[in-house]
Amino acid sequence: MAGSNNGRTQLDDSSEYDRKSEVQAFDDSNVGVKGLLDAGVTRLPRIFLQNQPVVEKKSDPVTKFSIPVIDFEGLGKTAAQRADIVRELKDACENWGFFQIVHHEIPSSVMEKVLEGVRNFHEEDPKVKKEFYSRDVTRKFTYNTNFDLHKAPTANWRDTLYCVMAPNPPDPDEIPEVCRDVLIKYAEYVMKLGLTLYELLSEALGLNPYHLKDIECADGLFLAGHYYPACPEPDYTLGLSGHTDSGFLTIIVQDPIGGLQVFHKNQWVDVPFLPGALIVNIGDLMQLITNDKFKSVLHRVLAKNVGTRISVASLFRVQFQEGSESRLYGPIKELLSEENPPKYREPSRKEYVTYLYNKGLDRTSLLSQYFKLQK
Repeated sequence: MAGSNNGRTQLDDSSEYDRKSEVQAFDDSNVGVKGLLDAGVTRLPRIFLQNQPVVEKKSDPVTKFSIPVIDFEGLGKTAAQRADIVRELKDACENWGFFQIVHHEIPSSVMEKVLEGVRNFHEEDPKVKKEFYSRDVTRKFTYNTNFDLHKAPTANWRDTLYCVMAPNPPDPDEIPEVCRDVLIKYAEYVMKLGLTLYELLSEALGLNPYHLKDIECADGLFLAGHYYPACPEPDYTLGLSGHTDSGFLTIIVQDPIGGLQVFHKNQWVDVPFLPGALIVNIGDLMQLITNDKFKSVLHRVLAKNVGTRISVASLFRVQFQEGSESRLYGPIKELLSEENPPKYREPSRKEYVTYLYNKGLDRTSLLSQYFKLQK
């Protein structure tokens, strides 16, 4: 737990200041969190301060929890080994909403190169990066500090590049040269792995292996390349606030720095770096269409005074697509019965994405706020 804050939090509570103007001025600078650090900042600007020091809750040693790790090595060997993997996935999705996979189909060399590519972009000459700094959600490649900077009560110590890779990927020339080839190659691997995961998850739900693919869960792929510089006051901010992911499924590759935590059984549990492993988590839309069978859970990233931490999150989710705004997402009919009636209404693609962008990260789920049916 953080010690005395030397009045740091009280400053945020007691000082009158125009937060909106300070946020806008920071955003207009187009330099991001890294720009602040490069300028020699030694104290957090007020827009990053949490209302109270961050308490780093870890598992009680007596009831130590560990994120499930699932080995895919036997996937293509025998039906019995595949069935075992499906059972492990089912248990992880129902009880954790998070798991790591090893011996998957993405080479470690490709994972290392995409992390390096993301780092190279964020450490590019600021004059080169500035042309990509934007909050225009219709652009295929952008970067900024916090997609919800103007909505969230507190800014996070993180810069992120964003790239829409499916269904309509950008022209290669739209992606900066310093990370172009690795992002395109990594996205191809992630899409193949995503299809494999959807087959296994469909089987875990008792459905046809192609069910989740057939209802377009793999159609939209969005890459977020996070850059968490060393933070001068890590006790008073977060790298990424507690939130649930909005889409169907997220695949994460992280470096050894650490900081990712999952909220499980009323406590924050570390997701440790495991060489060669990928982290997978269930999103809100998957929880919705499975009618709460699979769980989308809170997770966050701690700020660190060492770094820089790099991670790449590949989100299978719905995108703004002209002509498909009315597409509805509701609980899968095959999973419903008199004993298991629908728990959610069916939002349209347009409604869901609109709520997502207007909400920001606030420790609450889109599902409970907007789409849960009243009993």
